[in-house]
Amino acid sequence: MLGRLYLVITPRPGQGESEILARAEAALNGGVDTLQLRAKDWDALPILHLGEKLLSLCRRYRIPFVLNDRPDLAVLLGADGVHVGQSDLTPQQARRFFQGIVGRSTHAPEQAQRALVEEADYLSIGPVWETPTKLGRPAAGLEYVRWAAQNLSQQTVWYAIGGIQITNLPQVLEAGARRIVVVRAIYDADSPQKAARAMKEELERWST
Repeated sequence: MLGRLYLVITPRPGQGESEILARAEAALNGGVDTLQLRAKDWDALPILHLGEKLLSLCRRYRIPFVLNDRPDLAVLLGADGVHVGQSDLTPQQARRFFQGIVGRSTHAPEQAQRALVEEADYLSIGPVWETPTKLGRPAAGLEYVRWAAQNLSQQTVWYAIGGIQITNLPQVLEAGARRIVVVRAIYDADSPQKAARAMKEELERWST
């Protein structure tokens, strides 16, 4: 079951495995309920090695583990899901390798509509604000979040993503999002646990 506070682990240069895992576990203790490993520039074996450790962590906390971009490695790991971008395989192509949850990045309404036709299990909607995670990609803005809230069915699972922090999270929730994907605001925080807890409490406040 996909949660509402989705953290993408993007290892930083120079970070060792112990620090990556410690930050991930602190975030889970704070309320993160879906975890993705995104290591775009890594070779397959290092992804598998770290992915096994993160998958084990997610199993202990009983939350889904998602791998970015690589359905082949997701199969080898036994991951719960795989997430594909607009320049990656389509959800239908990914399912030729992988039978779990498939998510799709979208940046405009027509991409969201196409992803649903392609049978994506969930969508990311954004980036709400420009972010260094996706250098050069213009922000889709809160307008896209509002479009998703007004036009996607209640059965469609979607997440707002891109530059979301505790200070601007209320704007995202006011626009209609009830699930968010976060990278830097939790993973790079001085205390990932406290950052995650603050965001989870805000999400819960708007869900009632």
